[in-house]
Amino acid sequence: MTTISASMVKELRERTGAGMMDCKAALAQTNGDIEAAIDWLRTKGLAKAAKKAGRVAAEGLVGILASGTTGALVEVNSETDFVARNTQFQGLVSGIASLAAKADGDVAKLTAMTFPGSKATIEDTIKELIATIGENMNLRRTATVSVKSGLVASYMHSQIADGLGKIGVLVGLETEGKAEALAEIGRMVAMHVAATNPVSLAIDGVPAEILEREKGILAEKNQGKKPEVLEKIFQSSLKSFAKDNCLLEQPFVHDPSKTVAQAVKEAEKVAGAPIKVTAFVRYALGEGIEKKEEDFAAEVAAAAGTK
Repeated sequence: MTTISASMVKELRERTGAGMMDCKAALAQTNGDIEAAIDWLRTKGLAKAAKKAGRVAAEGLVGILASGTTGALVEVNSETDFVARNTQFQGLVSGIASLAAKADGDVAKLTAMTFPGSKATIEDTIKELIATIGENMNLRRTATVSVKSGLVASYMHSQIADGLGKIGVLVGLETEGKAEALAEIGRMVAMHVAATNPVSLAIDGVPAEILEREKGILAEKNQGKKPEVLEKIFQSSLKSFAKDNCLLEQPFVHDPSKTVAQAVKEAEKVAGAPIKVTAFVRYALGEGIEKKEEDFAAEVAAAAGTK
C-alpha cells in the first residue's frame, strides 16, 4: 500500500482547495496518484475545478524578447536560484532570447546557433558556463508568436532584469489599424494571461484529452442518466468551462465586468480597425518539472555518521 506523505496531502490541498482529511481520503483511494485524486475529489464535489499549474518549480530564468510583429520566449534551467541571480547566467539567457525568434520554437535549431559575440554555439556556451559555475544548466524550451500586421505584446512577471524573470507571456494582436495603439491593451491582456493561465484562446482550441477528462468527471457525477441527457449536461458545462479556462471568455482581470474579448473590442476604437487575438504563450519557470525534495537534516546526520 502506498504511503501517503504530508507533502502529498499539502500539494493536493493547494491544487484543489479541498480539506486535509478529504485530501488524505482521496490519496488513499487512488494509491497516492495526485492526478487521479484530483478527479476523485471533483467527482465527490469536494474540489474546485483544478487548473494544471505545474508540479514543482525548477530554478533558472524565463527570457523574453518582443519587437513589432514578432516575439520569442525561452526557459533556461539551473539547479539553484543562486545561479539565476548570477550576471553570467543572466547574460546567457538574454543572449539566447535574442536569437530565439529565428528558431521558431525549435530547441535543437536554437542550440546550434552561434551565441552573440562569440564563435561558439549556444550549446557549447552553456557547457562552458556549466564548467565555470559548476552547476548543471539546460535550455529547456522556446516558443515564438508572430502576426502579419499589428503587434506582439509581452509581459514578464517577477522580473529581475530586463526581459528576465519567472513568468513570461507573449500575446499576438493582429490589426490593419494603428499598431502603436495596441501597446496598452496588449500589455493588459498579457498580464491577464500571466495571472489566469488560460488553457486556450477559445473552446474549440481546448485539447481533446482535457475535454474528455471533464466529460468523464461529469459522467461519474451523473451515474445512471441516459447518454443523451449526459451529452446535454456536458454541452451546458462547456460554457462554464470556457469562462474559467478560455482566454477570450474569461472575465478581464483589470475589469471583471467585461470579458477579455469585450475589452479587446473596445480597444478597436483607438486602433481604428478590428483587432484579433491570434495566439498567446505563457511560460512559468519550472512548470511540469518534478524536482527531488532533499532532506537537508537527514543529509547532515548521514554525513556526521549519526544516521
